[in-house]
Amino acid sequence: ARKTMRLNGLRHIAESTWDNAAIAHGKVFEAVGKAKIELAYRKPEIKLDHLKKMTTDVGIIQFCQIDRPDLDSGYTLDDNARALIAMCKYLEIKGPKADTGLLRVYFNFVKNCFRPDAMFLNYVDRHLRFTPQNGDVNLEDANGRAIWALGYLISIAPELPESFDGVVFNAERLFEDSLSVAENFHSPRAMAFVLKGMFYFNRNRTNNRITVMTKILADRLMAMYRHEASSDWAWFEGYLTYGNSVLPQSLLMAYMITNNTEYKVVAKESFDFLLSKIFFDGKIRVISNKEWLKRGSVFPADFQGGEQPIDISYTVLALKTFHDVFGEDVYSVKMNQAFNWFIGNNPQNRTVYNPCTGGCYDGLELHNVNLNQGAESTISYLLARMAFEPLVL
Repeated sequence: ARKTMRLNGLRHIAESTWDNAAIAHGKVFEAVGKAKIELAYRKPEIKLDHLKKMTTDVGIIQFCQIDRPDLDSGYTLDDNARALIAMCKYLEIKGPKADTGLLRVYFNFVKNCFRPDAMFLNYVDRHLRFTPQNGDVNLEDANGRAIWALGYLISIAPELPESFDGVVFNAERLFEDSLSVAENFHSPRAMAFVLKGMFYFNRNRTNNRITVMTKILADRLMAMYRHEASSDWAWFEGYLTYGNSVLPQSLLMAYMITNNTEYKVVAKESFDFLLSKIFFDGKIRVISNKEWLKRGSVFPADFQGGEQPIDISYTVLALKTFHDVFGEDVYSVKMNQAFNWFIGNNPQNRTVYNPCTGGCYDGLELHNVNLNQGAESTISYLLARMAFEPLVL
């Protein structure tokens, strides 16, 4: 009863924290000021405290109760692959002074999920046993994320200390072996994650197998697009669901590998279409997990809840890639607007990032912010935040 009272109290007082009070006052000034006043959002310093708190010597724990890691929730390949990507990015930003201990932990978790059939399993309980859930779900997306993470790790190999030579060797072996299965993926997001992994793998080398497989998966996405697209619906499926931005971003990366301009054209058409559906009056409104946006339907005018950090993060990362390739200011502007969702520029005008812990809340619900600070949300925030940093390496 005491714990329930405490949690209820936290949920009710969260909207009156200093950050949220500042946003509320700023909105009043915007509304009543005689001169045009626009609230500015300052990006917090990069803080790994909560990420470290959630990480054991095995990997990053899946869920939190508020800011307390819930070991009973176990671990997932999804989260540890994302965490590996985040630490690779962190190394690129901080250079030789970056702590590589977490990078090794997350890689070892990914490696231990690999099976003799060249597939990765996703779910691991607190006792380090693979759970029955691995047999009940499609693991293509999780495998795609693992390949993305391995490709990124291999791409920064020249910057890693000599003590990581064994890690890089094993990463290359896993990457090569897992591609033999990934060639048969048909989940659009799984294919997109694999394309991203091959893009990073290809940054510092030329590999004919990568080029060939890039064409196979990119052509598969192109076929989906041609089947679904029409004059008023420029998308790969008959609905917009989760993680949408990764699809056009991966096609643009496929263009950078192959120089096939058809990939570039469809990437831009589909991404601009997506942006037209999720940006309103300087704010991002990603597709709610309460209801997908189907072809022919109208985006709800009223906030529905169910907005999650991972969708914001994927959008920020995609906007970064499109700005780098096309150089259009609109992508840079929207990139900042999308990131500001984390720090208050969202339908509830409430911060989703916790500056005290360095964690990120699990999302915006209809009437409140979900105050749990799980692995997916925290890593998603960090990936989005680091997208704005210049690279040292």
